[in-house]
Amino acid sequence: MFVGHYSVSYAGKRVTPSVPLWVLFLSVQFLDVLWGFFVLLGVERVRIVPGITATNPLDLYFMPYTHSLIGALAWSVVAALLYRAWRGRTTGDKGPFMVAAAVFSHWPLDLLVHRPDLPLIGDRFKVGLGLWNMPALAFTLEAAFLAIGFSLYLRSTRPIASAATAGPIVFVLLMLAVQAVTFFGAPPASSTAAAITALAAYATLAAVAGWLDGRRQPGSAPARLCCIEYSILPGYTPPS
Repeated sequence: MFVGHYSVSYAGKRVTPSVPLWVLFLSVQFLDVLWGFFVLLGVERVRIVPGITATNPLDLYFMPYTHSLIGALAWSVVAALLYRAWRGRTTGDKGPFMVAAAVFSHWPLDLLVHRPDLPLIGDRFKVGLGLWNMPALAFTLEAAFLAIGFSLYLRSTRPIASAATAGPIVFVLLMLAVQAVTFFGAPPASSTAAAITALAAYATLAAVAGWLDGRRQPGSAPARLCCIEYSILPGYTPPS
């Protein structure tokens, strides 16, 4: 799963407005960010096998540290502690819990699309429902998840700059375009190229999301701006 992970980022921003959106963007991909570095360091391993699934050519045959169930739980705790150390302790602050939930959300969402390559503990007991072999269903599912989370985000924030009215919607549409290229484009040239491309994509998306979110603030959008934003979404019907 790729853009579907960001549904948790957008929804999480509504639950905990104090957490920067770019942090939530990195949190939901934290396991994959670690995976990218671990592949480059030779700690975890992947092969390029075109056709291994209908949409993803990566044979993720060894990733016990980042994508095991136990590993995901452990990294969730680590991320929460890092966030708390960075932001400091605030009474009643739910930020670290949201970061932990965002990090862990990666694993169950991956479970939907991966072939059985997600270990439960270490490199054993691998699971995966394999929706990557059903391209139309997998893409629709990711798009639906993203749309739901993004809708929650739009309803709980309002633009304070012109770029933040249509900009977030254009950004989400571009994310879906990237997802389509990932699904149906040429496979990466090597495992190293796959890791570097993934890391660059996660950093870029987090940076753009943070920039756009800096031009919005918590609170319901004025009716006119709300209608402008939602009129761009497919199937929108203006209120009577």
